[in-house]
Amino acid sequence: MPRPLKIGVQLPEVEYEYTWPQLKEMALIAEEIGLDSIWLGDHLMYRYADLGRAPRGPFEAWSTLAALGAVTERVQLGPLVASVLFHSPPMIAKKAATIDQISNGRFVLGLGAGWHEPEYRGFGFPYDHRFSRFAEAFGIIRELMTTGECTFHGEFYDIEGALLFPKPVQPGGPPIMIGSKGRKMLELTLPHVAMWNAWSDDYGNNREGLATLLAEIDQVCEEVGRDPQTLVKTICPLFRMEGGSGRVSDYGVPASIDGREPGVIAEELTAYADLGVDHVQLVLDPITADSIAALAPVLEELDG
Repeated sequence: MPRPLKIGVQLPEVEYEYTWPQLKEMALIAEEIGLDSIWLGDHLMYRYADLGRAPRGPFEAWSTLAALGAVTERVQLGPLVASVLFHSPPMIAKKAATIDQISNGRFVLGLGAGWHEPEYRGFGFPYDHRFSRFAEAFGIIRELMTTGECTFHGEFYDIEGALLFPKPVQPGGPPIMIGSKGRKMLELTLPHVAMWNAWSDDYGNNREGLATLLAEIDQVCEEVGRDPQTLVKTICPLFRMEGGSGRVSDYGVPASIDGREPGVIAEELTAYADLGVDHVQLVLDPITADSIAALAPVLEELDG
């Protein structure tokens, strides 16, 4: 029997100072043990003045995804999720099409409007009117992916005769995944996207909260004329692995699920599938090569 849902892993972002060889090793282990996908957060820096934490910053996501596409052969790859407002919309389409070419059609275009204001200020990007800016950009990106060209004159973007070369490998472009639970964002995007994503904080990292959130997503789908069964639903559960600290999110919610026993993870993932989840992007504490390798018996149990 096939496994009940697709299983991916998010590589480290700012948990510690890593190197490219470490990221490459983790990606190759993920592919070797049979994971379905590899994901990277798209952030430029973190500054938490209210929490008294030292500033942090990860590798640039798009460059790293291109490198991962070149060293892997099978797994899907994508940003979890990319902030549209860090680039002009045609550049988002250009980067996505290029990585789709490098990976031979394995790219997933995860999109969002971002949320961490200090990185916008730090890198000179506007933080105001994020929904309105995203709405214009979303239309431009979709137009370029489906037709290969776009002219658009709006309030925030002025695009004249943009052309998309090279074309993506996947017809119509990589599948778009929206990372949001906001009502306006869902109403805008659910008629068009292939996938939807929720972070563990969005549902309390527990099954009860997840069931409630999934019901809300289904309701919005129906309201905008989308069959909920056609939307690929993905989530990012947080699991504590061997050597993990049982961390919580940056603002204290939620506690990680104890995944030090493979059977516990397998049972949890099966429950997610029963609730209607199609794909998980595991967030592991700690996120190391050893933690990823420890998922092998989980996959064997699910595949068996």
